[in-house]
Amino acid sequence: QGQEKLNCNPKKENGTHVVLCELGNPMKAGARITVDMELSVSGLEDMGDAITFQLQLRSKNSPSPSSASVTVTVPVEAEAELELRGNSLPVSTVLPTSWHGAEGSRRLEDHGIRVEHVYELHNKGPSTVSGVTLRLAVPQRLRGRALLYLLELGTEGGMNCSRPAALNTAQV
Repeated sequence: QGQEKLNCNPKKENGTHVVLCELGNPMKAGARITVDMELSVSGLEDMGDAITFQLQLRSKNSPSPSSASVTVTVPVEAEAELELRGNSLPVSTVLPTSWHGAEGSRRLEDHGIRVEHVYELHNKGPSTVSGVTLRLAVPQRLRGRALLYLLELGTEGGMNCSRPAALNTAQV
């Protein structure tokens, strides 16, 4: 009739994690109960898209102490908020309108002013993430003229980057 909190205890049985909940003792014959359970499970990042539980009723007083086991599959949805931050060093750069790059030169200063772009990808949680792909499109030409010359690409923190085809084409 009313709502009660269940007394549940985690145990290990035959190498399996088991949660035992006392539903009531004694229980009237033919009693029907509904149980809502909320479980907190950690380490689900590599579990795939679902987790499976086996549920079974057991009685200490019944002639058939165990009911058939029921399989319940619960979808797992990881949630994480990613934040991309970017900086340019120097913040602004102005080339004189009369400036022209020296075609074929291998000197850095003949290709313009060095500008470093730094991007940081932060996971604000609550879940961990893996297999994230970040694609950056960098404009290299504007109205047929060189705009940015991609010199090098570096990463930190165990990330892998694929080398863009236009990276340091003049071998500066």
